[in-house]
Amino acid sequence: MLNKQQINRCLDEMENMFPDAHCELRHENPFELVIAVLLSAQCTDALVNKVTESLFKKYKTPHDYLDVSLEELQQDIRSIGLYRNKAKNIQKLCELLLSDYHGEVPEEHEELVKLPGVGRKTANVVVSVAFGVPALAVDTHVERVSKRLGICRWKDSVLEVEKTLMRKIPKEKWSDTHHRLIFFGRYHCKAQSPQCDVCPLLDICREGQKRMKKKSS
Repeated sequence: MLNKQQINRCLDEMENMFPDAHCELRHENPFELVIAVLLSAQCTDALVNKVTESLFKKYKTPHDYLDVSLEELQQDIRSIGLYRNKAKNIQKLCELLLSDYHGEVPEEHEELVKLPGVGRKTANVVVSVAFGVPALAVDTHVERVSKRLGICRWKDSVLEVEKTLMRKIPKEKWSDTHHRLIFFGRYHCKAQSPQCDVCPLLDICREGQKRMKKKSS
């Protein structure tokens, strides 16, 4: 496991590599962000952005999503994985927003997770990106990078990874670190082809050292 000094070095290196890391899901308001993050489950942000480009022109409010049939909404997001369930959750989410929240996306994490299709990760993204509340959403990239580097243990659950990161990283850095971990995992420490040979953290990354040793043998 990395010590505090090594973790700080990781954060500094990621900031140098990706100073402008940000949420790549295109949106103009909290409601669009909730829909985009819901659609992004087991799907790339790039594909979601292609779909929402037309989706967000057609649907502006929760009412709009409920004014069409479920079948029509499914067709609108058909190119996205799990589109049937996601369409159902979108309409259920819109119903709840209208009945319980005056059609507005709630700012509180505990209220967000009550929305259909919105789990802990999605709620963390929304409170951080839409409302500026420090949060550390753990997606596949964040989990992979945290475990490869040794910030967290391989056996840790997603929730344990989140709690460990929150404990080891200053609160004021949570949101920026979330985005930089994603960029680091998406563009550098990739799932299939991590760029270990040019990684500035190779000397403290046991996983990377194992890969390089195996590659040279």
